[in-house]
Amino acid sequence: MSTLVAIGAAIAVITGVGAGVGIGIATKGAVEAIARQPEAESKISKSLLLGAALAEATAIYGFVIALIIILFLG
Repeated sequence: MSTLVAIGAAIAVITGVGAGVGIGIATKGAVEAIARQPEAESKISKSLLLGAALAEATAIYGFVIALIIILFLG
């Protein structure tokens, strides 16, 4: 496998780090918001889950791109 292919795959997988950091920050904000307004917990939880799902989808796309790079270019 070429070195450039390995580097490209590694860069594509790094999207998982961004998604993890984003989900952590969103969770922190949701917990703080629920602590301030417990009656709004259901609305906050729904928004948090939607945002976490979208962020996780970004990480999955990066993983798929890394697999494509390895399988078809490697």
